[in-house]
Amino acid sequence: MAIIKLNNQSISAVSALPAGVGGKVLQVVSASTTGQVVTTSTSYVDINLSLNITPSSTSNKIFVIYTGNNETNGTTGNRLDLQMLRDTTQIADSTSIGNINPANGAVTAASLSKLDEPSTTSSITYKMQGKSNDGTVVVFNHGSDVGAITAYEIAG
Repeated sequence: MAIIKLNNQSISAVSALPAGVGGKVLQVVSASTTGQVVTTSTSYVDINLSLNITPSSTSNKIFVIYTGNNETNGTTGNRLDLQMLRDTTQIADSTSIGNINPANGAVTAASLSKLDEPSTTSSITYKMQGKSNDGTVVVFNHGSDVGAITAYEIAG
């Protein structure tokens, strides 16, 4: 069996990405909780999901993903809103999550993601916040369901 060489390079020399090619996952940081946060606040509150990540280069990107089950509780048509923060800056949001008229409350699976370009090598905190649309009860990280946030550092 013949070994094919690409541009006169040995196989081991082409098994890695060439210099300057991005897209490689450099690190993964994740946090999760089963701790419920119950609120009637119409202003954003922390929902106990945050993590810290320190990029290794200012040209790298951070892909952040949130998943969680949340409950809109009541029959008044309430919904909930979510936002993702980098430190204190909103980088993504999702509004009006949930059923318009839940009979006895409705649990809704939600996700939110963002490919962030923080341009720093300092530690960054990503966190999730949520609120009620109309002041009725909402439950974040419902029951024993796990809410999670994960950050992937991607080579730039």
